[in-house]
This record gives sequence, C-alpha cells and structure tokens, in this order.
Amino acid sequence: MIITKTPFRMSFFGGGTDMEDYFIENGGSVISTTFDKYCYVNVRHLPRFFDYSTELSYSKTERVVDIEQIQHPAIRNAMKMLDMHEIRLMYEADLPARSGLGTSSSFAVGMLNAFYALKGKFADKKKLADEAIYLERVLCQESGGWQDQIAASYGGFNRINFGPNGYDVFPIIISPERKKQLNDNLMMFFTGFTRFSSDVQKSDIAEEILVNKEKDLDDFGRLLDKTWRLKRKTGAAVSTDSIDSLYEKGIQAGALGGKLLGAGGGGFIIFYVQPEKQAAVKSAMNHLLHIPFKFEDSGTRVIYYSPEAYEPKI
Repeated sequence: MIITKTPFRMSFFGGGTDMEDYFIENGGSVISTTFDKYCYVNVRHLPRFFDYSTELSYSKTERVVDIEQIQHPAIRNAMKMLDMHEIRLMYEADLPARSGLGTSSSFAVGMLNAFYALKGKFADKKKLADEAIYLERVLCQESGGWQDQIAASYGGFNRINFGPNGYDVFPIIISPERKKQLNDNLMMFFTGFTRFSSDVQKSDIAEEILVNKEKDLDDFGRLLDKTWRLKRKTGAAVSTDSIDSLYEKGIQAGALGGKLLGAGGGGFIIFYVQPEKQAAVKSAMNHLLHIPFKFEDSGTRVIYYSPEAYEPKI
C-alpha cells in the first residue's frame, strides 16, 4: 500500500502567464506558495476476489473490469500511461475541488507519485510535474496553465518563470521572521463554489518586496489590491457583484489588499491584513468560513510505503 500527501497552492501574481500559448511567445512568471492543506491518494493492488479488477473512490465510486471503462479521465489516462492494472485507489482532501487552489493538479501529481511508488520506482519533482502537465493538458485535453502541477510537485514559496524552453523554479529566499509575518498577515475565506482565471512586471515588484528587508511588507498587500482591481476590469467573468461586494467589505474593514484564488467567480478569497485589523475583517466576513493556514515547503511526498508482491495476470 502507498499513501501520498500533496499540498494545494495559492498564487499571488502572474496568473495566466503560465498558459503555454502565452509564455512561448511572451514569457511568463508566477509567484505562488503551497500551504498546509493537502490531498491524499491511497493506492494498492486489488486482491483477485472480486468480479471487477479496479476500484476507485473519489467523489463517487467506480468498479470496472477494464481500464477503458473508467469514467475519471485523469485516472484512466494515468493508468494507461504508467501501465497500471488491478488497483484500488482512494482519494480524500482537506479542501473541496473546483475552488481555485489547483486541487485537480495536486491530485494528478499525488496519483502519479503513488503509482511510481507502487511500482517500486522513484520519480523526482520535475518528472512528476512534467508528467502531470502532460496528463492533464495533453492526454485529458483540459485547458489551463502549468503552475499548479509545478507548485504541487515542488512545494514551497517560489517564483516560477516560463519561456520557450519550458520553466524554471526559483525558491524565494525570505528570512523566517519575514515569512512568518507574511503568513500571519494573510487571511483566507471560503466564498462558495464556482470557478475563477487570470504580468510579469507585477511578479518582479512582488519578489522585490518579499526579499528586501528594507521594503515595507505591507506593500505586498497594496500590490495585491492594485493587481486585483486591474484584473477586475479585464472582463465580467473574472468576478461577480457578490464577490466585488465581499472584497470591498474586506477593504473597508481594514485589509490592504486581496484577491480571489483560482479561475472564475467563487472559491477562496485571500486578504492581506495587518494584525490589529484582523478581528474587524473576520467580523465583516462572519458569514464565510475562515480557513487558517500555514505555508509548507515539502511538495508531494510518500507518507506510507509498504511494497506489495504483484504478479501480473498472464
């Protein structure tokens, strides 16, 4: 049996510049972090006592005799890609899907990590990120960028640069005290379901604020506000009247800035709030679920490894 633990991510700046069609021509840069909310993938070989050969449990349960019968496209294509047979897979997560935190990509990375471990093979972070991108964007033909798979695989607080030759991951080096201060100044709330989607210069400015101790860290919050207001003007699909109202309530209560996380009209909203204003912001958002969180640095990992003897059917 194998169990993997893979974090979710929040993206601060550069969303949309990780789309392949965009960054091949223009380059791209994203600043994001993973945090201590995870998805778990449990995989083992299915004993041959049943009238089905594969059992899957996620938001629904599937029991099939042939891989082609699997309805979940990512699981079906991943099993075919890595030649997996006769497995039982269970998925659970700390946060809901379709909420703007890269949950589907975290699942893809965690699943691939579990499949390799079940085969007794090691896959490094780049291999897992690359193959998760290929799985979702090519085999499953799902639209979207590359940042989610990379963040889930590598973990940590990073700047991810994109270009014609692919991507590079650069950890953002911040003192532990400054990083904790940033973490303490961020508040996340769940607004409900739906989806949300997205400027390389903003990433440059944000990174300078983070790494330069001479800069006022509160400028990170103010830059979030400036970027969100510019993004809001790009089209109605970016936000809704109710989201705009929530955002303005947060600002009026004392938040310096914030943004909706992910790609379209709902999900999670994050605010940058100085400590003395947090009670007021929490009160203003009292009809929403507050989600405390901590940054994490590990990315996907195997947390339980118990190899099994497996003889393929002849």
